[in-house]
Amino acid sequence: MENADEINVTLNNKKTYTAKVVGADPAYDLAVIKVDSKGLPFLLYGNSDDVKIGQWVLAIGYPLNLETTVTAGIVSAKARSLGLNKGTKNNSPVESFIQTDAAVNQGNSGGALINTNGQLIGINSAIASPTGFYSGYSYAIPVNIVKKVVDDLIKYGNVQRGFLGVSTVNTNDITEAQKDKLGLSYTGEGLVITDVSDNGAAKEAGLKKGDIIKSVNGTAVTLPSELQELVTRYKPGDKVTVLYSRNGKDNTLTATLKNKLGNFDIVKTENSASSKLGAELLNLDVKKAKEYGIPGGVIVKKITDGALKDQTRMRDGFVIVKVNDTDVKSIDDLNKAAGGAKTVTITGFYPGYDALYDYPVSLDGK
Repeated sequence: MENADEINVTLNNKKTYTAKVVGADPAYDLAVIKVDSKGLPFLLYGNSDDVKIGQWVLAIGYPLNLETTVTAGIVSAKARSLGLNKGTKNNSPVESFIQTDAAVNQGNSGGALINTNGQLIGINSAIASPTGFYSGYSYAIPVNIVKKVVDDLIKYGNVQRGFLGVSTVNTNDITEAQKDKLGLSYTGEGLVITDVSDNGAAKEAGLKKGDIIKSVNGTAVTLPSELQELVTRYKPGDKVTVLYSRNGKDNTLTATLKNKLGNFDIVKTENSASSKLGAELLNLDVKKAKEYGIPGGVIVKKITDGALKDQTRMRDGFVIVKVNDTDVKSIDDLNKAAGGAKTVTITGFYPGYDALYDYPVSLDGK
């Protein structure tokens, strides 16, 4: 779908519709498309948290160019992480699959995994196979992740993903060398924190290396993928309750989740002007703005892939103060000032230098 010029949807009754993409996120391997029609059939959401090992499920899809096909199997694992999405453009892929032995092949992806009550509990996504065809195991994205992604794509055009800002390992998988380095004498069940992001929610809340996370919002976690699935159901600014152990003593704290840039801002749609520039942007805080003698601005924290890299010699750390001679105090101001424009001139400065620099940029990819 990523490089498609046109998307057609054919239903079981042979009717075909032209669809448009509402939004997509490669980190979740999910997209939302829309067709203009009424009275279409639909599935009811189930609850993937209630799925049990050994439970019967049905996988639906159009495998191997066949008509609608239904296969049956049982759930053999939850919160599986396979590393399948690491090759995506997103550096923080989300994987917490439901594993089943229902036969799934090419063409089943995007199809429904349902329980015996006919409720949607997952979206078929992948298989583990040396041949490219079904060899015993298939994997589905849990519906509780799907619901969050779908709602965000419809409302924002992008997924509002919360980050706790920790790296973890199961207490049973930690090595003796890691135990010594972290000063662990007691482990117990849970996830040992091996690293804490400097600007993350966990550090601000008081979590440290060597702490053992036992549960989030009352749900026990024993796998890093379980913690990831739980946290990514929330958006930046949401608060979560973390039960953790330190030096053998249990404690509870509240962490306010952040976005991947380390703040609480809503992540803008990929069609925004700021996203087309190809950079990680931050609103200039009040203290820094006062220090620079300006009412506000936008910091180019890191230039990635896009217009700035391809068309300018701008460097990381540049502070944007104008777009097309319109004052810019925030990322929202930047998007409004550049909205609909094919070309813009970005004006700003590098901290420590007095000169203002102008960078002409094309936003239409030419």
